[in-house]
Amino acid sequence: CQSLPKNLLFQLLGLSIATLSTVTRYGLHFTLMSDISLESNSYRVIHHAAFYFGICLSMTLILAALLSSAATVRESQCLTAMGFFCFALAFCGLIPAACWRYTHSTEVEDSVMDVYDLVYEEVRRNASSDRRHELTAIHKAFLCCGKHSPFGDTANVERKTCPSGQVHDAGQDCLREIQDFLKKHVDFVSTLLGITIGFTV
Repeated sequence: CQSLPKNLLFQLLGLSIATLSTVTRYGLHFTLMSDISLESNSYRVIHHAAFYFGICLSMTLILAALLSSAATVRESQCLTAMGFFCFALAFCGLIPAACWRYTHSTEVEDSVMDVYDLVYEEVRRNASSDRRHELTAIHKAFLCCGKHSPFGDTANVERKTCPSGQVHDAGQDCLREIQDFLKKHVDFVSTLLGITIGFTV
């Protein structure tokens, strides 16, 4: 019976990972950048892979917790072995995920900022571009306005694509806002991964 609270904890961790994966997949900020990104940009691949990995991991943890609970109640060695196998499987997925997070710490941020740079520069070069609607959507989603461009001549772009009330000179540089948003999200993911690894061990 002492293992039942631990199994409940693993179910909660599994549900937390599933929720975070769903937010990452269908959240406005993430889907917007994924839809806009080019095929050559790595963000779209990372975006989809993170969702499917998170869902698989959460289901494995929940299944492991349910099998362990059933094994405790029925005192079944077979169910216990299956539960341990699921925990081992989850652990084997968590370690590469944590390693990838630290070896590719800036890849997600860089790929998303590349998307913004591409859209921004296309709008700057061609004011009638269809990209203007995409740039406006990014500004609304991230509550930011333009960027500091070495090419200058950005006031016209920002006047046409920034939400009313947003002032570029207030320091709401979109590259910085996007970077801060992603850093907070990735730090939260890393914390959740670390907690899950600790309890799995």
